[in-house]
Amino acid sequence: MNSKRLFPRILFAGFALVITATTQAQQNEPDGRTRYANSATKSLEAEPVIVRSKDGEERPPINSFADSSLARRFHDQLLPAIEAHLGASYHYNTTGPNTFDCSGFVWRTFQEAGVNFTRGPARSYWATFVAPTKEDEFTFGTLVFFGGLKHVGIVADEHGFYHSSRHHGVIYSPFNDYWLSRIDGFRRVPLNGMQTVAVKSASPSQSSEDGTPP
Repeated sequence: MNSKRLFPRILFAGFALVITATTQAQQNEPDGRTRYANSATKSLEAEPVIVRSKDGEERPPINSFADSSLARRFHDQLLPAIEAHLGASYHYNTTGPNTFDCSGFVWRTFQEAGVNFTRGPARSYWATFVAPTKEDEFTFGTLVFFGGLKHVGIVADEHGFYHSSRHHGVIYSPFNDYWLSRIDGFRRVPLNGMQTVAVKSASPSQSSEDGTPP
């Protein structure tokens, strides 16, 4: 093949190579990583926030209500209500002031904190209230459910919760392997309309079904 016929082919091949290289360069980052069309969108996605203590231990994100005056008032009213009943005996279908079943304890302490809702069994609280965000699951005041929605308690923090136990009465229990393996989920009681109200007794028709574990 003579040079006159070969030269146009070489020229065409070179031009095609330049075009291909230019296109590839536009599709890659400067360091050679492939740049996808939606990479800009991906970079805007929120990354999970991890809260760490001074010693470096990871903690759950701060309660989304923590900066509000309503949440502070809720904490300041619910905690004393819980502590006032620690050590009370367990008794099925009671709401205190000296004996409680699990859902009765939850109802009574929230009433004393100024948060009003209908007294019922644990399962009714699950059906009534909405699930919290992942960050709020292990924050104070969240309801935690166990054993097929037969038992309910109030989260203290990521380490434990308060509840009325069938064999031990109103106590604080740690989130150990026993309890963690039995969690059904969480619910958050809305604080809208929170006020200081007189504690009311539940009517006989509002019974509680409690399958409290030990």
